[in-house]
Amino acid sequence: MTACSSKTPPPPPPIAVTVLQLKPQPATVTLEYVARTEAFNTVEIRPRTGGLLQQQVAREGDVVRAGQLLFQIDPQPYEQALAQAKAAAAQAQSSFGQALRDQARIAPLSKVDAASQQELDAVVARVEASRAAVDAAKAAQKTAELNLGYTHITAPIAGLMGRAQVRVGALVTAYQTLLTSVYDTDPMYVNYSISEQRLLELQKVSGVSVDNKFKNPPVFHIVLADGSVYPHPGTLNFVDAAVDPRTGTLPVRLTVPNPEKLLRAGQFARVVVDAQKLTDALLLPQRAVQETQGRNFVWLADAQNKAQRRDVVMGPRVGEQWLVLSGLSAGDTVVVDGAQKLRSGSPIKPAPLGAPTAVTQPGAAA
Repeated sequence: MTACSSKTPPPPPPIAVTVLQLKPQPATVTLEYVARTEAFNTVEIRPRTGGLLQQQVAREGDVVRAGQLLFQIDPQPYEQALAQAKAAAAQAQSSFGQALRDQARIAPLSKVDAASQQELDAVVARVEASRAAVDAAKAAQKTAELNLGYTHITAPIAGLMGRAQVRVGALVTAYQTLLTSVYDTDPMYVNYSISEQRLLELQKVSGVSVDNKFKNPPVFHIVLADGSVYPHPGTLNFVDAAVDPRTGTLPVRLTVPNPEKLLRAGQFARVVVDAQKLTDALLLPQRAVQETQGRNFVWLADAQNKAQRRDVVMGPRVGEQWLVLSGLSAGDTVVVDGAQKLRSGSPIKPAPLGAPTAVTQPGAAA
């Protein structure tokens, strides 16, 4: 008697997966841009007179006030120049006084023909020349006073003092040698670029007034390099008037308060903009969506707990989730984890997302 060897093989075990039932929920679509900070105002400190740098009064990195002394140039040569200018001015004033006295004596004598007209003209010329010499001496004295005052180099604005470019004892040249820079960092500028399409969307949502200003600009959040959100939101300050033909983008500038001095010029950051608020969005974890040949698809669990493939069109990402534009409806049950081995019609063992699931080992018995 021969044994029967035509037994039907057992069905494959169901594949354990986690699933998520889609439910409409509110969501905010955000857009991110790479940005860089810029000081509200930056002033290069250069001397207005030359000489030996005698002293650095303010320390690098200090917060300085407008008018605060930063550097001192050796004033002795300029003190001597001022003393000489004062002496020259006094001498010119004395000569002018003598010329006036001479004119006062000659003028009456010329009326009675006791002095010639030539003598009167000469004394009048000396008076005018002396008056001009006094004016020139006063101008030279004023110049000497200014040069002496320029040896005290002060901060033109309030802000942070940058690194000193020269050290005490160095010879500096007027209007050429860079001593340091002062950065006005409250508020700060944040610069980034947006596409032409995004600008059009922003204009439609926010509206544009007759003076080319946005009526209701969106909220701009600043995310720092460590991932933390800056506590103060940005305010739209400037949108360039022309699109860069090379990149198709427009420079945008935000103004951000910086009272705690957390921001420094030249930092990289990200600008996060609330682009759209949805009330009934369908969201999926990004790992639930797969791609093949440029098309996105997901796996669904049907009523018989079998896997069914569905093509979907996805929109922008919302945090760690992905907005579904088409292909799915509220109530659909989507496979999130365990979809790597699925085929159409594969039996599955669904478990709600977040619940513990048993993993089926390859080759396990039914």
